[in-house]
Amino acid sequence: MTSESISHESTDRFSVMGHPVHLLRSYPRWLTARLRNRQGTHVITLNAEMTMQAIQRPALAETLQQADLVIPDGAGVVLYLRLYGRKVRRCAGVELAEQMIRQAAQQDDRPVFFYGGKPEVLDKATLAWQQRLPKLKVVGAVHGYIPPEEEPRVLEKLAETQPSLILVGLGVPRQELWIAAHRHLCPNAIWIGVGGSFDIWSGSKDRAPAWLADNNLEWLYRLYQEPWRWKRMLSLPKFAIKAIVYRLQNPRP
Repeated sequence: MTSESISHESTDRFSVMGHPVHLLRSYPRWLTARLRNRQGTHVITLNAEMTMQAIQRPALAETLQQADLVIPDGAGVVLYLRLYGRKVRRCAGVELAEQMIRQAAQQDDRPVFFYGGKPEVLDKATLAWQQRLPKLKVVGAVHGYIPPEEEPRVLEKLAETQPSLILVGLGVPRQELWIAAHRHLCPNAIWIGVGGSFDIWSGSKDRAPAWLADNNLEWLYRLYQEPWRWKRMLSLPKFAIKAIVYRLQNPRP
């Protein structure tokens, strides 16, 4: 199968409480083909928290509907799909982004743009990737704490440099809405909202041990690292209850 046929491979679009998620055999392979063929793509990593936010935020719900690829990133979404007989594996957004960075370094003329995170975190993350992948071409690295009046300069740089891979770490839902509003500036790029991935790449934070991730308990490790997130974590039991009720009321998704 050629890269062009892979990039046009049909995605199985499933509904998670009315919001889409796309089911593919290999998300990295599909996105790599899109990167090679310069096919613009907005990628959203869906989890329980974002699903609950989308119920309350029409703009986020609309952005989800318009995204080219919504992946199941989160134990809640994976378990929801299993309620409907869809046995899928979680696709961690940070891992998918890492794979795309490596692909960008391997392919000719596929520059990368980083946007988001704290200044010192982004600097360390950018340096770490450039040391790891000497062929990686980073045409921009702008932290997420710039004042509003400086944002036009970021947009100008995007339009000027035309990166092939744009990773935005502004948090949910800001990063998703920001990408939807500005992706027209680089229509041939792959845009991915990466949340706190810059913290991990910089070494500021660690990912959960594999045994926790394999048992859908990565959220517990994140709560251990960031106890101040406990209020946001309340969306998980709310999601679980709503998922069960939704399943009983809607035999079909």
